[in-house]
Amino acid sequence: MSTSTSKRSFIHPEGWKFAIIFFVISILLSFISIAISIIGYLLTLFTLWFFRDPKRNTPLDTNLIISSADGKVCLIDEAYPPEEVSINQEKMKRICVFMNVFNVHINRSPVSGIVKDIIYKEGQFLNASLDKASEKNERSSLIISSDNGAEIVVVQIAGLIARRILGFISNNHNLYQGERFGLIRFGSRVDIYMPLDAVTKCSIGDKVIAGESVLASFK
Repeated sequence: MSTSTSKRSFIHPEGWKFAIIFFVISILLSFISIAISIIGYLLTLFTLWFFRDPKRNTPLDTNLIISSADGKVCLIDEAYPPEEVSINQEKMKRICVFMNVFNVHINRSPVSGIVKDIIYKEGQFLNASLDKASEKNERSSLIISSDNGAEIVVVQIAGLIARRILGFISNNHNLYQGERFGLIRFGSRVDIYMPLDAVTKCSIGDKVIAGESVLASFK
């Protein structure tokens, strides 16, 4: 069973303010140099494209863990969740997805469940594809008590270019699988922590789609 999770326009509202700024600057630059103003118009178009929010068809299944991000699977391992996360500090299976500036940056919930906590931590802005980015970089951790009964931790990690993590939800929000919960501007990474016995359904290097691609399943 699958369902569409698109309830917004194709461009996320967050993108319009940047596009308007670039567009106004481009108009002003046109009085100085047409060539330079063209660069501004191209940046306007790129901004609208970057903040695109396409329709996704999510396979609704409480046994599945769906990708929270568009991009490439860059790491699959066992790791402790971030130290600030208020759950038992035991190792969990971790699947990491790296998003470059050309990927859709809207993040979606991997499971249906209740948001137990959201923890923001300031940090550095290292290349998000590096393993140490999980510990050093600015991040926002989302703890979800899934309908399956297991706890899932989704960590949005700012990258070398990304300098802002935005959240759309709050504590005790009842998330449905594939629902939008936030975005990260301009290149970043999302780590999903799940039970150790979860069955991996992807491989390092796989290209995945938020809200559609299956990363793992509960055992």
